[in-house]
Amino acid sequence: MKIEVYPDEDVVARKAAAVIAAAARAAVTSRGRFIMAVSGGRTPWSMLRALAADELPWPQVHVVQVDERVAPAADPDRNLAHLRASLLDRAPLPPDHIYAMPVEAADLDRAAEQYALTLREVAGSPPVLDLVHLGLGPDGHTASLVPGDPVLDITDADVATTGSYHGRRRMTLTFPTINRCRLVLWLVTGGEKAAALVRLREGDRSIPASRVRQDRSLVLADRAAAEQLGNKEKLEAQE
Repeated sequence: MKIEVYPDEDVVARKAAAVIAAAARAAVTSRGRFIMAVSGGRTPWSMLRALAADELPWPQVHVVQVDERVAPAADPDRNLAHLRASLLDRAPLPPDHIYAMPVEAADLDRAAEQYALTLREVAGSPPVLDLVHLGLGPDGHTASLVPGDPVLDITDADVATTGSYHGRRRMTLTFPTINRCRLVLWLVTGGEKAAALVRLREGDRSIPASRVRQDRSLVLADRAAAEQLGNKEKLEAQE
């Protein structure tokens, strides 16, 4: 796992956009398309706005969701609303190249199976995503893979639904899907994440985030989130 530390979350967001842009160009050159999975969060929406301003091969870019809250389409808690506002409304990305998790379905387990089929259609069978963007919660969760939920132990499905977390059920990519990807891009900002980031770096298996493979992981953190890392373990970068 490589950790890069930047002064603040705005610089982290811009650096993340640059990483994604480089990965996109390389993937389109070598494989003809770029498929990324995006999580929610304030810094990621800034990342996507910066990415939208870049001149990418947008017709070959495909965006899937890492996770989504079970809520009506107009609910402001939906990641999809921010994904559209931050990326689709700003970049010449084909509208049918954003694949929304079907969380409005009556049968959520069947809907998760349908989204897994969508992933296979877009990214092969089994689906291999070029880049998965993840965040890190203070409790060590990532995506909607939260402590104590049975979804943590799923090994035979690419997408699954969770129990209630902060008042919402979720749909999420599972560990097998995340760990199959070519690059995991972590965005970790804020001092409340500092202890969890140390546990992630140390591979503490008591937190869900540490089940994500480290050999393909790049962590972009701000100074607040990195405050408990030792100097030998972090790469200090300036911009």
